[in-house]
Amino acid sequence: MESMGKVLVINYEKCTGCRLCELVCAVMHDGISNPTRSRIKVMKWESEGLYIPMSCQQCQDAPCMNVCPVKAISRDEELGRLVIDYDVCIGCRSCVAVCPFGAMSFNSIDKKIFKCDLCDGDPQCVRFCEINAIEYVDADDVSLLKKKDAAERISIAGKEAAALAAQV
Repeated sequence: MESMGKVLVINYEKCTGCRLCELVCAVMHDGISNPTRSRIKVMKWESEGLYIPMSCQQCQDAPCMNVCPVKAISRDEELGRLVIDYDVCIGCRSCVAVCPFGAMSFNSIDKKIFKCDLCDGDPQCVRFCEINAIEYVDADDVSLLKKKDAAERISIAGKEAAALAAQV
């Protein structure tokens, strides 16, 4: 079976909200330290104290690609990412409206749509995330990584429950 390439995997439970990923992304793509130009956005849920980095999921059945009236969005099979052909894009922003993750953005200065392009196979957000909340892994391994992470949480919870029961 052929691999689907690599994908960004975000573990929001590790994210501290430092937002370095946003700054690195903006500098990498636009040469400016401005988080509004970033292709990854860290959402903060105040009441829960959670920080959740959000980025393009490079969907297999991509709504952005399907809705584009001029077919300016296509899949780069080699890297498994969706790319925008700026020579074809008319800036209608249909892709922005339809993305369920809010990962498509419109730069009002450049008048262009933008989204995560996986930094051509070397995502800088991954490279600079010191706590490894963002990983770049084979798509085929995502399920296995999630199972391993869940098993570790269940194991820890079981040990904590056993320790509490021993104290009673």
